[in-house]
Amino acid sequence: MRTAYSVETVRAAERELMARLPEGALMQRAAAGLAAACADLLGRVYGSRVVLLVGSGDNGGDALYAGARLARRGAGVTAVLLTPERTHPGGRAALLRAGGTTAAPDTAEPLLRRADLVVDGIVGIGGKGGLRPDAARLAELADASRAAVVAVDLPSGVEADTGEVLGDAVRADLTVTFGTHKPGLLVDPARGYAGSVHLVDIGLDLPDQADLEALQHADVAARLPRPGAASDKYRRGVVGIAAGSARYPGAAVLAVSGALRGGAGAVRYVGPAADAVIARFPETLVSGEGPAKAGRVQAWVVGPGIGDDATSVAEVLAADVPVLVDADALRLADRETVRARSAPTLLTPHAGEAAALLGVAREAVEEARLASVRELAGLYGATVLLKGATTLVAGPVGGPVRVNATGTAWLATAGSGDVLSGLAGSLLASGLSALDAGSVAAYLHGLAGRFAADGAPAGAHDVAAAVPEAWRDVTD
Repeated sequence: MRTAYSVETVRAAERELMARLPEGALMQRAAAGLAAACADLLGRVYGSRVVLLVGSGDNGGDALYAGARLARRGAGVTAVLLTPERTHPGGRAALLRAGGTTAAPDTAEPLLRRADLVVDGIVGIGGKGGLRPDAARLAELADASRAAVVAVDLPSGVEADTGEVLGDAVRADLTVTFGTHKPGLLVDPARGYAGSVHLVDIGLDLPDQADLEALQHADVAARLPRPGAASDKYRRGVVGIAAGSARYPGAAVLAVSGALRGGAGAVRYVGPAADAVIARFPETLVSGEGPAKAGRVQAWVVGPGIGDDATSVAEVLAADVPVLVDADALRLADRETVRARSAPTLLTPHAGEAAALLGVAREAVEEARLASVRELAGLYGATVLLKGATTLVAGPVGGPVRVNATGTAWLATAGSGDVLSGLAGSLLASGLSALDAGSVAAYLHGLAGRFAADGAPAGAHDVAAAVPEAWRDVTD
């Protein structure tokens, strides 16, 4: 599992390690890893032109020592010093001994225009707010150049703990981070500034519980339900789907399509789109009554395309089984009713729906996704899955937030969220916790989106059809 830790936790681990190492040894470890990653990116170090953008912190020192290593291998290395009087003295001396040079910011434009590689060592993980004007100008010139841009630990100008971008920031092709991932490398919008991320192990001793977690294939495979020899459709779980309306029958069909591929033994549909559901999926169990009289289920999904059917939402929330609340039901679900539930609840809003629940503008959620998902989970006493380019899943009582980035931009298509809801609801019915059901479903849904699209547009029904391929890919 990939994990990320807060700045405070990382700093504490660094202090503890530095107390046991010779002075400067930790920076040398980081610089060695940074130089190796830069060399791999360059391919041919000898004769290449490297520009270091150096601020006053330890990131600047890392960049200078890494630049010295590249210079000793034949690269032409120039360090642009934003604050010469506060530049790391050991790093600066090492670069000059290796044959590197230094330059002032006002002479950087031609250097950056000719560079093959730019190393961003302007601001470290403790930086707050966007870049100052002189640094912002260098970031803009680097972005406009033909050079590859490598960020040291984190792109300068992004918020390490939150993933927010509050002003100008460096856009990197590669971020070389040390010891552990930082939340801003995994959470949008900052994630979009990081490029590819390469982790260098520098020997930090970190707590067991991280601030963020990102499931990998093996983690998902370990959580997927598997039928045993004695399993029947009821033992595997029955998921109820209360969805669709005369206006949106397709939402019911798509939610059922996701649920049928999520591991539960049976899907029970309740709603006005029964004919459409049966025509597409004759294996579905259909009830002509409301959720309260539909028969036994191990979990409910309520909301996709349901319109203003507050009665069905209330009946589902009254059930003593795990419930997933999506789409229209997010608007109709009473907050205190959700908080009072004894069984788990999973809310699955997109940014606009989350903004409405929080009473803020959509932009406020998009700019502060991590804070928003945590706030919603606390307000509703529920697990919350916040959809987006990176999906975030937060539990109701704190703990690590799960991050998922397996998706593709082609998933931004009508009905995709309905498939995700059905898939996650089926996993709930199979016995997964709300946190696992949400994060595993997001992972599979993202993979299915990639397989379905394969570089071209795909519809939500294509995504549902690709879930088995994603499942097999994870478990093979």
